[in-house]
Amino acid sequence: MTAITSAGIGSGLDVESLITKLVANERTPITQLQKSADGLKTQLSAYGKLQSNMATLRDAASKLNNVDTWAANLTSSSDAASVTASAGGGTLPGSFAVAVSQLATSQTLVSSTAYASGSTSVGTGTITIEIGSWNADETAFTAKPDKTAIDIPIGAGEDQLNQIRDKINAAKAGVVASVVTDTNGSRLVMRAADSGAENSFRVSVNGDAGLAALAYDPSAGISSMTEKLKAQNAKATLNGIEVESQSNTLKEAIDGISITLLKTTSADVNITVTQDKDSVKKVINDFVTAYNGVAQYIRDQTKYDATNKTAGTLQGDNTLLGLQSQLRGIISGSTTLGGSLTRLSDIGVSLGTDGSLKVDGSKLDKAANNLDGLKQLFKGLDAGDPSNDGLSQRLRRFADDVLGVDGRITARQAGIQASINDNSKRQSALEDRVSLTEKRLRAQYTALDQSMSKLNSLGNYVTQQLAKL
Repeated sequence: MTAITSAGIGSGLDVESLITKLVANERTPITQLQKSADGLKTQLSAYGKLQSNMATLRDAASKLNNVDTWAANLTSSSDAASVTASAGGGTLPGSFAVAVSQLATSQTLVSSTAYASGSTSVGTGTITIEIGSWNADETAFTAKPDKTAIDIPIGAGEDQLNQIRDKINAAKAGVVASVVTDTNGSRLVMRAADSGAENSFRVSVNGDAGLAALAYDPSAGISSMTEKLKAQNAKATLNGIEVESQSNTLKEAIDGISITLLKTTSADVNITVTQDKDSVKKVINDFVTAYNGVAQYIRDQTKYDATNKTAGTLQGDNTLLGLQSQLRGIISGSTTLGGSLTRLSDIGVSLGTDGSLKVDGSKLDKAANNLDGLKQLFKGLDAGDPSNDGLSQRLRRFADDVLGVDGRITARQAGIQASINDNSKRQSALEDRVSLTEKRLRAQYTALDQSMSKLNSLGNYVTQQLAKL
C-alpha cells in the first residue's frame, strides 16, 4: 500500500513530485543493470540451446562409431510364405538353400465327450499331467528329466468344465487348456505349450468316472480323450544338410541367423544375407542433419541483420566463434584410413558457403558400395596418429571435450552465470542506497516544509498586526 504523506502542505511545494523525480534519477544505474542482466540471461539461454544441439551432434557421431551401425544386415527369401530369416549384426553376407519336409507341431487332445456347456459339472478327483515323449505307436511314454509331473486337484464346487480349464492353465504344467463349443456341445481341448516330440504329454486321472473322461495314456490302454494332433519336430535341410528342431524357428543352425519355417516346401527356398546399406546411409544423413542444426544455430546467434540493424545474441562471442572454426576444420578434414574415400566430399557430402553440409544422394549411394572404406572414413582409428582418425571419431572427441565438466561451453555458461550473480548483488546494493537516499530526501523536505509553514504563519501574523496599525 502506498504511504500517505502530507509533505508540501505547509509550504505549498509539490514535494512528492520532487522526491519521486530525484529518486528516479538515482535508480538510473539500477535500470541499466537490469537491462544488462536481461542480456546475460538471454546469452545463458542461447548457450543452453547450443549445448543441446552439440549433444545431438555428439550422439549422431557416436552412432557412426557404433559397431552395430556397420554390422546391420538384410535378409531376403525366394519364398517368404514358406521360409523367412533374420540376420544378427556382424553376420557375413551370403546365401543358402532351405527345404522344409516337416513342421514342428504341438500334441493336441480333445475330450471325446461333448458337454452341455462350459458350466457343466464333470467330476472330482486329481488330474496328473506329465511332459515327455511317446514312442512311434504311443505304447510307451518317457518323462522329460527336467519336468516334474503336476497334480491338479479338482474338488466339489470346482469341477465345472470351465473351472477345470482354468485350474489346468493356472497349474502351468506345460499344457494350455481351452473350451471349444460347437453344435454338439462343449469340449475340453488340451494342447502342449511347446511344440516338438519331447514336449508331448499324458494325462492321468485318479477320481470318479466323470473326471476319468479327461484321461489320456495309451501306454496304459486309456484313451478317453482323442488325440487330434501328434507332437513332432520340424525337419529341414540347409544346403543339403539335414537339421531337426523342436520348434519352427532354427536359431543355431547357422551362426547369427534365425530361420522361421512356415510351410513345407517342394523345392529349395533361397535365403540371401546382404549388408544393410540403406540403414548406414540413414545414419550418415542423420549425422548431416545434426551437424547442420549446430551450424545453423551458430550462424543465427552470431549474424548481424543490416536491414533491421540488430545483432545476434552471441555476435562477437569468442568462445562460440572458436567452436565454429574448429567444427568446420574437422568436417573439412581428411583421413587415409578409408582408402579411396579420404574426405566427406568423396562420398557426396560437401560443405556449402553458408557452413552447412549438403548430400549428393547418388554419390552417397555409390560410396555405400564400399562399406569398408566408408566405415573407416568415419570410425577408423589410427593408433599412431589420432589426427588421422575417422571423422566421426574426431568429432565425437571434440563434442565430449566442449560438453565436459571443464569444457568450453560449460565454462562459458559458468562465466555468464557468475556475471548474472554479480549483477544481482550490485542491483541489491544500489537498491539499498536508493532507499537511504529517498529516506534522507524525505526527511530534508519534511524539515523544509515545517520551516516554511512556520515562516508563513509568522508572515501572516506580521501582516495582520501591520493592518491594525
